[in-house]
Amino acid sequence: MWGVCSRTAVGMAKTCLFKRPCHLVKPVSATRVAGRYLSHQRGLPALPVPPLQQTCERYLNALEPIVEADELTRTEELVQDFQRPGGVGERLQRGLEKRASMTENWLSQWWVQVAYLDFRMPVVVHSSPGLVLPQMDFRDQQGQIRFAAKLISGVLDFKAMIDNETLPVEFLGGQPLCMNQYYEVLSSCRIPGLKRDSVVNHAKSSLPPKHITVVNNFQFFELNVYNSDGSPLSSDQLCIQLERICSAAQETSAEPVGILTTLHRDIWGKAYLNLMKDETNRDSVTAIQRSIFTLCLDRAGPHGSEETYRSCAAIQMLHGGGSPGNSGNRWFDKTLQFIVAEDGTCGANYEHAPAEGPPIVALIDHVVEYTRKPEAGRPEAGQPVTLPPPRRLNFNISPEVQKDIDEAERSVNRLAQDLEMKVKVFQHFGKNLPKTFKMSPDAFIQIALQLAYYRKYQRCCATYESASLRMYRLGRTDTIRSASNASAAFVKAFDDPNKQNSEKVDLMEKAVKAHRWYTNIAISGQAIDRHLLGLKMQAMEEKLSVPALFRDPTYSKALHYHLSTSQVPSKTDCVMCFGPVVPDGYGVCYNPMEDHINFAVSSFSMCSETNAVDLAQAVEDALLDMRRVLEQSPKSKL
Repeated sequence: MWGVCSRTAVGMAKTCLFKRPCHLVKPVSATRVAGRYLSHQRGLPALPVPPLQQTCERYLNALEPIVEADELTRTEELVQDFQRPGGVGERLQRGLEKRASMTENWLSQWWVQVAYLDFRMPVVVHSSPGLVLPQMDFRDQQGQIRFAAKLISGVLDFKAMIDNETLPVEFLGGQPLCMNQYYEVLSSCRIPGLKRDSVVNHAKSSLPPKHITVVNNFQFFELNVYNSDGSPLSSDQLCIQLERICSAAQETSAEPVGILTTLHRDIWGKAYLNLMKDETNRDSVTAIQRSIFTLCLDRAGPHGSEETYRSCAAIQMLHGGGSPGNSGNRWFDKTLQFIVAEDGTCGANYEHAPAEGPPIVALIDHVVEYTRKPEAGRPEAGQPVTLPPPRRLNFNISPEVQKDIDEAERSVNRLAQDLEMKVKVFQHFGKNLPKTFKMSPDAFIQIALQLAYYRKYQRCCATYESASLRMYRLGRTDTIRSASNASAAFVKAFDDPNKQNSEKVDLMEKAVKAHRWYTNIAISGQAIDRHLLGLKMQAMEEKLSVPALFRDPTYSKALHYHLSTSQVPSKTDCVMCFGPVVPDGYGVCYNPMEDHINFAVSSFSMCSETNAVDLAQAVEDALLDMRRVLEQSPKSKL
């Protein structure tokens, strides 16, 4: 569960700390702020440890809309025992406060370990998000290569800002944010282990990599993207190299070694040892792991109608469509993979351990903008182009490795068949409408999600939305619990024919305000979920038995997120997507544009209770009904 619950809700929108959606991030121009990375980081405050009693009270409040009365009564007794004077809670709190005084961030190392590296489900669908860009205007391999070349140049342009430490510092309500995650995205990779994975970042090595990995027709190539003088290759030079790769990849066929990265992490850990026994394989895998990023040049995916195109594209970004599709044309352990298909389908997939969404979205926005720039002039006729050919990364497939590949194909096909994905473009309005009624767009959408779920199931559920902790040094995320007493009161009253519109609007406003309040406390390091995790981890650190509070079935229920959601705003008209975090749940990601909203809703087909298409329609209906009630209420027009 922990491995998939840190979906980002942070984006690149304008913000005011207490008057707008406070978990959004405003970038500022490099001309205003271009401080050095280390001095900037040192100036950031440390993540606080919230007061124990405050967290206990807020935990009980968060449970009220999602558990039964008898469950809540039992948990209240456990909470009272946990926080009693001289009890285990106080002991763990003191230990956590001591840890905070001795570390840069008391949470970050634990979080990466528990949320990602100890998480043993496949990273595909269960952890790594995909991102779908608008379809590009090419439909053949030449167009694919030309666009991919400009994309590489755009990434290298962004990388130069990271390398030179001129990346614009981001602010939230006037407070500078931690920029560490930007330095973790490129030249990094997840390494499978038998019980716990690790992440290696080669950008910090004495000889940082100068190459990317290109995958085409299931074959891997090392492509040096810099000239001998350190300047990046031009788009024309990159086109030449990509043409060489595509030509070489069509000459032979190869086993889809990359599909091994879709395996359950324990199985992949064992298969990895088998693969790395061979020296040639070790050399090839090391080259992939060291590369700046991976570029996947895909075959065209399944062609659907215009209505289904984005849903099909999301599947390609998330898992590649299984072994008959492009799942073998990936290395899912790589932190950043760009995907460019012959039919203009483009996007990315990223491994979540090193970073949340903001660095990925910022990089992709930069790259998309870069690809739209006019191309520089081509070299003059007769100018020699002497580029060493890209290096094919060979693999020797032993019977053991072949058996592992076969197992990976079967397992990813099961996963691909199980995942249902619906991308919906809500055309009726965007973030403009909630602003008209002086409501936070994010809170408005979250309350619509609560209404959609309640209409479908006649109950409220534990809902996860991610909040940034980047106001603090090495900050990652905490949880915004969107299901509140106020949202429960609203959804239960909304379809009641005995309620007047004015009363419904009043309850809607209270629900929106409650969401904004929780967002504010979350970004301020005062939410409950990471603190509770820290207390539990501290008990393990002190070799104490796990306190009864964390063995309570209600605690498990609180962490069983039937709705796992993220707002991922972007300047580009794109949408991020991910799988549900529980078998009977939904993954919901959305990008609110000015006059429309892009939604990606996922569920598992094996669960008869969930249906991504139905929930997506329910969300659309909820948004329209909320607008209708607002517009029909005289009070709301004041």
